[in-house]
Amino acid sequence: MSALHTWLHRDGEPDLLRFTTAGSVDDGKSTLIGRLLHDADALYEDHVEALKKRAGGRGDEFDFSLITDGLKAEREQGITIDVAYRYFATATRRFIIADTPGHEQYTRNMATGASTADLAVTLIDARLGVLTQSKRHAFISSLLGVPRVVVAVNKMDLVAFDRSVFQRIKDEYSDFAARLGFSGLTFIPVSALCGDNVVHRSRNMPWFDGEPLLTYLENVYVGGDRNLIDFRFPVQRVVRPDQDFRGYSGQIASGVVRPGDEIVVLPSGKRSKITRIVTFDGDLDYAFAPLCVTLCIEDDIDVSRGDMIVHPKNLPQVERSVEAMVVWMNDQPLEVAKTYMVKHGSAVVKGSCAEIQYRVDPNTLHREDGKRLGLNDIGRARFTFFKPLFVDEYRRNRQTGGFVLIDPLTNVTVGAAMVIARARPDQFSRQATTETASRDISWQPGKVTAEDRARLLRQQAATIWLTGLSGSGKTTIAAELEKRLIEAGHACFVLDGDNVRHGLNRDLGFSPNDRKENIRRVAEVAKLFNDAGLFVITAFISPYREDRGAAREIIAADRFIEVYLSAGIDVCEQRDPKGLYAKARAGQIAEFTGVSAPYEPPVEADVTIDTGVSSVAESVAALFDFLSDRCR
Repeated sequence: MSALHTWLHRDGEPDLLRFTTAGSVDDGKSTLIGRLLHDADALYEDHVEALKKRAGGRGDEFDFSLITDGLKAEREQGITIDVAYRYFATATRRFIIADTPGHEQYTRNMATGASTADLAVTLIDARLGVLTQSKRHAFISSLLGVPRVVVAVNKMDLVAFDRSVFQRIKDEYSDFAARLGFSGLTFIPVSALCGDNVVHRSRNMPWFDGEPLLTYLENVYVGGDRNLIDFRFPVQRVVRPDQDFRGYSGQIASGVVRPGDEIVVLPSGKRSKITRIVTFDGDLDYAFAPLCVTLCIEDDIDVSRGDMIVHPKNLPQVERSVEAMVVWMNDQPLEVAKTYMVKHGSAVVKGSCAEIQYRVDPNTLHREDGKRLGLNDIGRARFTFFKPLFVDEYRRNRQTGGFVLIDPLTNVTVGAAMVIARARPDQFSRQATTETASRDISWQPGKVTAEDRARLLRQQAATIWLTGLSGSGKTTIAAELEKRLIEAGHACFVLDGDNVRHGLNRDLGFSPNDRKENIRRVAEVAKLFNDAGLFVITAFISPYREDRGAAREIIAADRFIEVYLSAGIDVCEQRDPKGLYAKARAGQIAEFTGVSAPYEPPVEADVTIDTGVSSVAESVAALFDFLSDRCR
């Protein structure tokens, strides 16, 4: 019995690698997987005997593709149609293979297999070289967050194992893939039919000094791909077997959780603490992705399927609108304004496409202006949801950064979408942003005009809008400029980003939507202060040009002075007065401008000061002189 336990324990040790195959039609994907399983002794004896009988009793000369091509239509046509999943294990690792179709008609099935893969094995026929479908599959693998690719140049036996053929394909594919951001790109010359470099090193290609495919798959490290920072737990089921137990079951999408951790439930915002992590084998001291567990919490609060449990200091974006890259999988094109069902984790909401921005040519990766996405097209689009979703950027979190689109009439999955890192909120019309929630109110003018206040204070009110990266000197310069203006007899006030978030905007986070609302509120306050005759100095990163443009419209163009503090990120990070850059690069701060969120510099600022070169005194003097000329 002890020997059995020892064997079971040893068998449970190897980690799991999920990989998918990709490539054009007849590149030999199914044959390669069949050969891999056969030579790795991962087939049952009766399966091998059945294949030998089908081959007419010709020993080992049977069709390896039949091992994975299980559908009758696949065997008849000699192509893969559906995604075939196969499991096997060696002494060092367990594997799940998704053998996906190469035909363009079944690109959607390839996307399905790649969506959960740690690695893609892309086959290229040595006789044909890199084809359009090979490039399309590489692009889809990149979009779906597959971090590394093994390019198996197959059928080397049909080109006399010529090294120059392999090198030419390697160079062409490397040039194309350099723009896709893979963390690992490996090339192996193989002959799936003959078994060269599949499980055993080939004697026919002594010029190749790399590992055979199986050895590489056994040793490639994928543990670092897991997101153990952002705890995300989509609730799939409420477990209530009796009055003494209540738990919330699901699969941990990312991050780590422990008993005693503080958590917040979205969308309610209710807080509690984890008391137990329950599994079939007993309670755990901690759990991490992708374990399936049941969480028990300290307080009796309302938690339902579709809710998400997260850590309170590491929240996802709560969005009604996102921009995403889309792989369209249906004969009917993506329709703007049509209602689709959006499945995101365990949540299902209604949503629609607000705008198709462009499609991508898979050959060149160039953007093409197009208002249509058809079958197998890949493009960028903006989506709006009827209820907010809790999302992260896809490259940071594949589980919470992706969603699928379902046709509500046919219940067919029609598209897969990946939230872009630089997702922008819904571009509401100006009319929508300027209208109040109630139609029963109106602006009440007073009996003192702006001109009256200007004469009283002897100044023309304006808002000096300081924008720039964190560490560019906004707060320091704002304080010194305020001091200089007061000493010169001017009435003014500083609206600082941190100070405003302590009160007026304490309910806002740092998602694009919250940043937009943060700037809108500040602009409205600045407008009121300007109406009162005061100079207003704002110190906000305000990273998006559109948001600053909206602030200019609210305040009025003749009162709005945009000042760009243009210190580079290397200078700002060197200063790092609050230690924020270090935390952001360690993954402790999400959506940090310049690291994990974008900054869009002004195109034509009223004043630009390089605070990496100019001192605080010089910067303040330049601004004071500008105001003296502009506002006298």
